[in-house]
Amino acid sequence: MARTTTAPATPPVPGSRPDTGGRRLPRTLHPVAWWIWALALATAVSRTNNPLLLFLVLAVLGYVITARRTEAPWARGFKYYLYLALTVVAIRVVFRAVFATGITPHDHFLFSLPHIPTPDWYAGIQLGGPVSLEALLSAATDGLRLACMLCCIGAANTLANPKRALRVLPGALYELGVAVTVSISVAPQLVQSVQRVHKARRLRAGRAKGLRALRGIVVPVLEDALERSLRLAAAMDSRGYGRAGTATRRSRRATGALMLAGMCGLCAGAYGLLDATAPTVLGLPAMGAGALLCFAGLRLGGRRVTRTTYRPDPWRFPEWAVAGCGVLSAVLLFSNAGFNAAELNPSIYPLSWPTLPPVPAAAILLAGAAGFLSPPPTPPTRPSSPPSPAAPALPASRRTKEEAGTT
Repeated sequence: MARTTTAPATPPVPGSRPDTGGRRLPRTLHPVAWWIWALALATAVSRTNNPLLLFLVLAVLGYVITARRTEAPWARGFKYYLYLALTVVAIRVVFRAVFATGITPHDHFLFSLPHIPTPDWYAGIQLGGPVSLEALLSAATDGLRLACMLCCIGAANTLANPKRALRVLPGALYELGVAVTVSISVAPQLVQSVQRVHKARRLRAGRAKGLRALRGIVVPVLEDALERSLRLAAAMDSRGYGRAGTATRRSRRATGALMLAGMCGLCAGAYGLLDATAPTVLGLPAMGAGALLCFAGLRLGGRRVTRTTYRPDPWRFPEWAVAGCGVLSAVLLFSNAGFNAAELNPSIYPLSWPTLPPVPAAAILLAGAAGFLSPPPTPPTRPSSPPSPAAPALPASRRTKEEAGTT
């Protein structure tokens, strides 16, 4: 009987592209693209007070995060931003109920809180009193808008790698970028520490709950955070962070003057754009001059920091597409083209159900296109199990004896 043998699989040649069947290779999107997308969407949120559009923004954020988040520690904290958003809405409603502003005869009365008299110097603010449905709904929509903006920032922290974003900062903002990166990384690391301590307690059959379990969780989490900070400080010191540059006193003063003048120009430009009665020179001209001065200050201050980048992050079509989706969404909501501006901020007096304007809704859905325009995230790599060793061949004399015994 002929024995068939199979040839071993040839290992892939190093440097060759794997066969993906025409699909896009998984890679991580540039972090700046995610930040541009999130900040543009937050800008669009600041334009509207319509609860239907705000809930649509939350749905878009949920879809994009579900489709494109990775398995990194910072990608698991979006639900905590949702908890923070709910807390903001609740605080806004409670404050509106406590600091009553009075009701009109056409309002829907709900309940009345005990009135607390205030002194004469505290006039104009009323503690307690009647609470109407319109007042609570107005507070809830204002809180929902702020909550959506917080969720946009949380989406950027979830999707973008904060450590990779540090590499694209200008040299003048290097120290500030290190501080911001460390501060942003603290919350995901604490969440990961809490999850790890909770899992260890379950493995040890820890049954304490509530305040009794607080001591067994807080102490290990604080110890882990201190150990992480010490390791981070040692790693940063070994890589030369915080070293003094070669800038002279004159260049430092020139950089500070340019940055201060540029920030003043940006503030004046923002005021001119927000105030319709301001002079024309305080609008776009002041903002453009301030941006140029800030750019010159950053270029001058970046000369004192010399950095090298290993394998810089590419900026290709997916980055342009994701950033363009967010910017175009904000531009459509600010342009007031094809819809009435009053539809973005529906009035609660008289109380009526808000309408969903089609053009702003399409603009927000356009921002959700980042969920499939961006490349899929890199799947987590798991170490492959080592091959089992082959059984050693027996000597010829021993095989003969064993065959004779079996017969």
